[in-house]
Amino acid sequence: MNNAIKRIAIYCGSALGNSPEYKEAAIELVQSIHKRGMGIVYGGGNVGIMGVIADEMVRLGGECIGVIPHSLLKKELGHTGITRLIEVENMHQRKATMFELADACIALPGGIGTMEELFEAFTWTQLGFHDKPCGVLNVQGFYKPLENLLQHMVDSGFLKQEFKNLLISKDQVDELLDALQNFEMPKVLKWY
Repeated sequence: MNNAIKRIAIYCGSALGNSPEYKEAAIELVQSIHKRGMGIVYGGGNVGIMGVIADEMVRLGGECIGVIPHSLLKKELGHTGITRLIEVENMHQRKATMFELADACIALPGGIGTMEELFEAFTWTQLGFHDKPCGVLNVQGFYKPLENLLQHMVDSGFLKQEFKNLLISKDQVDELLDALQNFEMPKVLKWY
């Protein structure tokens, strides 16, 4: 059992999306993370879902660390009210720093950047570079197409079922957080 989750990396967008449920789920996630005594690390912006999660954690008085590349600091309007804002040189450093500071990661609904962050962390799990749990909050079925694509990869012989199963997908916040906290990396996995 992985009870050592002190901080969760949240991958999310600099847009709000077109459904109020995305924002509501982001707020609920942060509230539940805070209630469990954990902090968050995220992309450092104050717009879109990024701004929503940061503002909520600040409102709750919890730990909120942002990581943002210099080139995006002005575009994404770096959040100045958080616990700590770390400026890095590029996106590679952003992802590495966020993941290094976290004990688990969750993707909320988002765009290409969110997918890239999630898939890099998920790939690192498959390759055995870490044993940190990775999950998605399947708000309004947002990640159902991704689940279908991953199953298609399995069915086509490009991904093993046990690796697909490493990506935790839940519709409810507390179910997702419970699954992350109870995650155990399988003892023997061969990715090839």
